Amino acid sequence: MTAPLTPERFAAETGVSRETLAKLETLSELLVKWQRAINLVAANSLSDLWRRHILDSAQLYPLLPPHCRTVIDIGSGAGFPGLVLAAMGVPDVHSVESDQRKCAFQREAARVAGLSVTIHAQRVESLPKMQADAIISRACADLPQLLEYAYPFVSPSSWCLFLKGQQVERELTEAGKGWKMQTERFPSRTDPSGTVLRLSHVEPLRPHRDER
Repeated sequence: MTAPLTPERFAAETGVSRETLAKLETLSELLVKWQRAINLVAANSLSDLWRRHILDSAQLYPLLPPHCRTVIDIGSGAGFPGLVLAAMGVPDVHSVESDQRKCAFQREAARVAGLSVTIHAQRVESLPKMQADAIISRACADLPQLLEYAYPFVSPSSWCLFLKGQQVERELTEAGKGWKMQTERFPSRTDPSGTVLRLSHVEPLRPHRDER
């Protein structure tokens, strides 16, 4: 059994600064504290919090577009990956989550850790249209649905980064029936069966509701 990842080992693996590590430690401490009252994440994931949530989120950072400024995190839950990417230096993170209690945690975490995050306590379908350098998501929906959610925020230069599990091939096949895109795959650093999809030049094969 793999030993839990420590903050020190995380820093060694990712090369984050002491300042960034301090922000992430604050975030992890608050998560443990709030989890006692609110079910923010799977309870069994807390025994390896730094691998299951912090590193799982941080692995997206080097895959973001060059000079990435604006990121939209769809269905962010307790703020992963968005809060972690904000701690690592993304200047304009928009976290979209409809669960009000999870949004309350995100607000407190962003305030205490000093993170630049705008929290949208609503469903992504009701979010005003904006353009982002990257649209990200973890454990939110199957790929065809994620592309529907993401498309209003996609520009010709946008990238989508989605953390996916064992069903990635099936999801790509299904998505290919309604979308064209350039696809890159990266093995997950935290899950042997996981994949990070990086999609670019995302376009629907048929007119999209936002284009009619």
